[in-house]
Amino acid sequence: MFPDPRVPLQPVPAMSYEQMLEKVRYEGAYPTRERAEEAIRLVVAGLERQLTGDERVELAARLPLEAARLLIAQIPDTQPFTGWAFVKDLAARAEASLATTHWDTGAVFAAIAALAGPDLLTRILRQLPSGFALLFGRAELTPAA
Repeated sequence: MFPDPRVPLQPVPAMSYEQMLEKVRYEGAYPTRERAEEAIRLVVAGLERQLTGDERVELAARLPLEAARLLIAQIPDTQPFTGWAFVKDLAARAEASLATTHWDTGAVFAAIAALAGPDLLTRILRQLPSGFALLFGRAELTPAA
């Protein structure tokens, strides 16, 4: 049977949630899968409060279903945070240290960057305030004056 040409094809995530969980566990050197999953929940829910528009929808389509649900669960904040303020907000919500939360953010963003791909990640970073590129492991470039 052939697919209905009137229905747009949905992108299939490049990795399953289990694979994403293992990538985050590896990147974060977490002792358990549960700890890696806590980091995913915290950081993806925080990121979804920052993203809007096509980039949010496209990223959700590339994430495994379990992570995509976290991404689209809440309404974005009206005042997006800088990268550092984002980490501080997550730390306050998790009642965790800034160092631990910064580590969690980097581990989860490494997996998200792999799933997003370079083009979508560039568009996402253009939408976000300063400081997020470094959290995603990219240089924070500013235009020449």
